Amino acid sequence: MAGEVEKRTELALDAIRKAYGTEAGEFSTTMFVGHHLGELPQNYWQEHTGTDEPDPAAVLGLLELKSNWGDGDIENFDFSLPGDATDYVLSVRFNDSGEIDEISMES
Repeated sequence: MAGEVEKRTELALDAIRKAYGTEAGEFSTTMFVGHHLGELPQNYWQEHTGTDEPDPAAVLGLLELKSNWGDGDIENFDFSLPGDATDYVLSVRFNDSGEIDEISMES
């Protein structure tokens, strides 16, 4: 099962990166990045990215798996920024076939 969690984590992160800036990602990845760039202080970004104003790819590169749950713990994967910077997550849901069903921003 651990191998499936790692596989799906990578698939989910790749899908999150690809959704940024697209119509499909408008209310998930794009909104997540825009919200956090506007809300978190420059010192947070400096500490984690080495710059006061990171580009979206750098923000998405910081995402960490916070939890995985659902059927067999491989249905839903929640990602967020390091530390306790936010209560928001990008949640990726897989269907029964192991394909990504949706990406949403949740709190």
